[in-house]
Amino acid sequence: MTNRERRDAQMAYISDDSIMEEQKACRRKLQKLNFMDRSDFDGIAQAVKDLLGSSDGAFINPPFYCDYGTHIEVGKNFYANYNCTILDVAKVTIGDNCQMAPNVAIYTAGHPIHPASRNSMYEYGKKVTIGDNVWIGGNTVICPGVCIGDNVVVGAGSVVTKDIPAWSLAAGNPCRVLRRITEEDRRKLFRDEEIDAEAWEEIAAGAKF
Repeated sequence: MTNRERRDAQMAYISDDSIMEEQKACRRKLQKLNFMDRSDFDGIAQAVKDLLGSSDGAFINPPFYCDYGTHIEVGKNFYANYNCTILDVAKVTIGDNCQMAPNVAIYTAGHPIHPASRNSMYEYGKKVTIGDNVWIGGNTVICPGVCIGDNVVVGAGSVVTKDIPAWSLAAGNPCRVLRRITEEDRRKLFRDEEIDAEAWEEIAAGAKF
């Protein structure tokens, strides 16, 4: 098997010349995105589309960092705030209507624990999957192999090392489920504060679920 085939099969692989050529192509696209006029929203959106390929309404506030871009699949209305990093050695799949606060990091890349194996230059990638309607708080780290279910909120500063089930509010290091998200949360804004009547009327009129 080639190293590219090994990488894509989530096996141990070495970043050889063919893999580095893929990363060079990605870095050229990142160079364009990260040095664009920050007020050129249409240009940024087009640069994001060029980086990620198929996307519908995706927007990323630069700077943004990734290894390939082509290994990142996002659904409709994806949004990532400043300084997001996605090490997409393995596939990263993100559902519809997902939001990431500043400094979110998603790592699929890993290295052997033992120094003798690690110093061999072999590494690996394990896929990360994030469902629909997920909000990831600022400075959160998502580790290799993690699956986050639909309608999850991950609190700021979390380190997600294990799967998070759907409809969960989770936080901490390591991240753990604090409670389920229920109908009682529908009108909540911040802590015990409710969404005001004018905004709630508009939200309720357009609610899809």
